[in-house]
Amino acid sequence: MAYFIGSDGARLHYTDAGAGLPLLCLAGLTRTGADFDYLAPHLPAGVRLIRPDYRGRGGSNWTGAETYTVVQEAADALALLDHLGIDRAAVLGTSRGGLIGMYLAAVAKDRLLGLCLNDIGPVVERAGLERIVGYIGRNPEARTHAEAAAGMPALMEGFANVPPGRWLQDVQRRYDEMPDGLVNRYDPALRSAFLEAFEAPEVDLWPMFDACAGLPLAVIRGENSDLLSRETVAEMRRRRPDMIAVEVPDRAHIPFLDEAESLAAIRAWLGQMA
Repeated sequence: MAYFIGSDGARLHYTDAGAGLPLLCLAGLTRTGADFDYLAPHLPAGVRLIRPDYRGRGGSNWTGAETYTVVQEAADALALLDHLGIDRAAVLGTSRGGLIGMYLAAVAKDRLLGLCLNDIGPVVERAGLERIVGYIGRNPEARTHAEAAAGMPALMEGFANVPPGRWLQDVQRRYDEMPDGLVNRYDPALRSAFLEAFEAPEVDLWPMFDACAGLPLAVIRGENSDLLSRETVAEMRRRRPDMIAVEVPDRAHIPFLDEAESLAAIRAWLGQMA
């Protein structure tokens, strides 16, 4: 397993595979780099796939609620690029990862080759955030991976035609199966960090999106997403008519990224940086 050291001494896990165009994949709020396992086999040749686990998630050190912020996680992403000797990378950000990507465009644009946003944009719908409040920091009631997978079709409203075995793969990536039940693969203190941000005054994120000017840009939206609205995507396209934009049918938050629509968008976006 590979690690780098953050500015505060935190030991942070990452994976690095392939050679060529550096593609830094940033996962969702409670997720890890394993979320991009579904995408990895479909990437074109000549792509170097780099996937960190944020602090407090996966194989990285737990460092406390006050450090689980977009600003800190963006700094860690830059520290990883420095550790690997990479000047500039394409960034593919899922949900939280897309917010980090837009923030990087605002504060360190010279380190980005392009940005692809997976079901996230500069307006984050309150309904989606409220749904996250309902589960973050709480271990699932299911006691085994098999039990959790069986309950996912009913729990994951807005998803249909999911590949066979996918929900089992998904829960195996997200939870450890222990004698007393399933345990989240992240620090429970992430809940406190999220609630602090959730209860804070709303921040205008459009300037961060506008900071992406000149960068190859793409957005992938789940057809039934409760976090990224069609109206927000329409405004994103108005501001960036050259942006690649697709909607993935039978998906809510978040697309798995191995759907035909997702792959077409990602390949076209990568092609702009080849």
